[in-house]
Amino acid sequence: MRSIAVPRHRVIRRSAGPIACLLPALAAASSITFNTALPVAQGQWLLREQYIQRYRHDDVAGSGSNVHIGVLGNVLAYGATSKLTLFAVAPWYLDKTLDATAPMGRVQRTGSGIGDTGLFARYTVFEDDGAGTSLRVAPIVGVVAPTGNSHTADRFGRLPRPFRNGTGAWGGLAGVVTTYQTLAWEFDADATYQATGTHDGYRAGAVSQADGSIQYRLWPRRLGAGVPGFLYGVLETNLVRTGHDRLNGLDAPDSGGTQWFVSPGLQFVTMNYVLEASVQLPVMQDMNGHALRDRYIFHIGFRTHFL
Repeated sequence: MRSIAVPRHRVIRRSAGPIACLLPALAAASSITFNTALPVAQGQWLLREQYIQRYRHDDVAGSGSNVHIGVLGNVLAYGATSKLTLFAVAPWYLDKTLDATAPMGRVQRTGSGIGDTGLFARYTVFEDDGAGTSLRVAPIVGVVAPTGNSHTADRFGRLPRPFRNGTGAWGGLAGVVTTYQTLAWEFDADATYQATGTHDGYRAGAVSQADGSIQYRLWPRRLGAGVPGFLYGVLETNLVRTGHDRLNGLDAPDSGGTQWFVSPGLQFVTMNYVLEASVQLPVMQDMNGHALRDRYIFHIGFRTHFL
């Protein structure tokens, strides 16, 4: 999806021509907490590195279970044509720490390594470019490869299935993404569904997700000579429905549920790179049984493009 420069609305008429000449050189604002809206021009490579910290807990009195998940991953995208973009999403370092009560007292269990890898394609089926506006609609489809270790273990033995680095099974992902841009702001939205097969009697719950992101230029208020950096304010929302995990054909009662997050953030955009940070805050969590709740999810990263 093509980048659009961002001067004030009242200078659109006299600046639209020069700005259009700069479009291929500019990086672009985009969503932070979901990847499918990343803009990639034809023949261009895009690399996004992001570190995510996720803190979860069991709020049932007396259980005291806490989970810290750290993910250092990347997104590599290639603009195969003006309409087709190919993506590889790889959590190349995944660390999970479980702190819980066991018969012998408090126990901390940790597993780390590479996670499962997503490979998918996005194809633009509708585009409408106007004076200072751009609208794109694109379906996405792909697979999730079981590159993570489905037998993750520590000194106590194998970790519980939800805490291992991989599912051990192939999965699939499908959805649609929409982007609408003006010269001052951008709106991204997507809806996706991801499901995984069964491995050793275990199948992770399917995930249905709807996301929205608004990015608005906070600085500079006016476009001066040359191409400066831009500071964007970002506000995102994420609605996630996770189905029950299944073990040996039966639903795991303490798994899955519905969560709604609101995610404020900032992006600094230059010609060659983007720096970004946001925090996902749970607004509503309707979880099944003793399924873990999120305290917050923190994202920090950078993005760059090259030919």
